[in-house]
Amino acid sequence: MSAGATTVQAAAPKAGAPRGAASAAVPNAEATGRRVEEVLDRLAQRDDREASAAAEELVRVLMDFYGAGLARIMHLLGSGTDDDGPRSALLGDDLVTSLLVLHDLHPEDTAARIGRALDSVRRQHPAEVAEFDGDTGTLRLRSGDSGGCGCPSTSRQAQQAVEAAVSCFAPEVTSMQWEAAGERPEPALLQISRRPPTAATAS
Repeated sequence: MSAGATTVQAAAPKAGAPRGAASAAVPNAEATGRRVEEVLDRLAQRDDREASAAAEELVRVLMDFYGAGLARIMHLLGSGTDDDGPRSALLGDDLVTSLLVLHDLHPEDTAARIGRALDSVRRQHPAEVAEFDGDTGTLRLRSGDSGGCGCPSTSRQAQQAVEAAVSCFAPEVTSMQWEAAGERPEPALLQISRRPPTAATAS
């Protein structure tokens, strides 16, 4: 039997199963592993070593990513939790959050997740939201006073740490802009002209 036929057979609903059950069923680890191997075998049969190696590397990267995520979840579930249970610890972890967001499973909206991102780095790199445009995905941030030297390199490192946290917690933020602490839109300039001459002066 060809690899394509095997894939079709694995994807087809079993006898006696209701129509549509195959697509709604929970993925089976064994069946999924077989399908991954079949795809890699098909790539290998095309005698394209570069494509085959890239596919195998992609599978390894994804396995490492999800493996780390599962390990992190199990660690947080086994750690001491507050009255809210493990939920708070799970939602406050950047790796777990990235997995939940990736699969549209995170229960919090964008604003809440941006807040969590800033909270996760606030001790070292304080920052606050100035404005978020959901239509364009643009987030304007206002840098806080961390008590550092204020040199440009330190400031940029702090901004990069904040941006990395936001990217993990809220990947729908596509661009970030910064303004200095205390910076506000400048007021309109008041035009001052010379006082017009009075009648006495004119005479």
